[in-house]
Amino acid sequence: MSDQKREAWKVFQIMAEFVEGFEQLSHVRPAVSVYGSARLKEDHPDYLRAEAISLALSNAGFSVISGGGPGIMEAANKGAFSGSSTSVGLNIQLPHEQLANPYQDLSLNFRHFFARKVMFVKYATAYVVLPGGFGTLDELAEILTLIQTGKSRKIPIILVNEVFWSGLIDWFSNTLVEAGTIKKDDLKLFQVCETPDEVLTAIFDFYEQRGFEPSAEEEEVLLEL
Repeated sequence: MSDQKREAWKVFQIMAEFVEGFEQLSHVRPAVSVYGSARLKEDHPDYLRAEAISLALSNAGFSVISGGGPGIMEAANKGAFSGSSTSVGLNIQLPHEQLANPYQDLSLNFRHFFARKVMFVKYATAYVVLPGGFGTLDELAEILTLIQTGKSRKIPIILVNEVFWSGLIDWFSNTLVEAGTIKKDDLKLFQVCETPDEVLTAIFDFYEQRGFEPSAEEEEVLLEL
């Protein structure tokens, strides 16, 4: 098959990933996307913290969406799986690291990072970001950029573990703000929490004056992701 024909068929494969994601995930709202390192073991404090937060979210009525793999992703699915709401894994095919964890009520598989990333954003009521590496930073930068530029609706972005994130936050404040590459108000796009109760309070406080479902205007914005 020629390269041109392969590219044409690839378009249909990409479309199929979007269609399946839209069909499956439209039923899991309200949902919280949880991120963190794939490399942390089940006895690590951040693994245990992610599990506890996800259990609390699930019992509070939120589906929990993770990347479906090991580490913090597993902890998020494990906590949600033990709770009363849906545990969702958005699995990705990778040369290494990504093996699907067994704690998924709903499991989707993606070949393409960009299709998977849309699913994380489109159906999220909040983002909870635990310590992680490049992938976690990528997802954090993605949602900050989308909200900052108005390409996605505003939702709570919650960083967990202040000690881990303090250096990055200081760099945002002391370097990016000072250099004029972001505004000081952009620092209000996220907040830091430590415990499951703090995470739940941050989310419920944000939505206190409105429902969890996107407004008609926000739905239009989400269509243009």
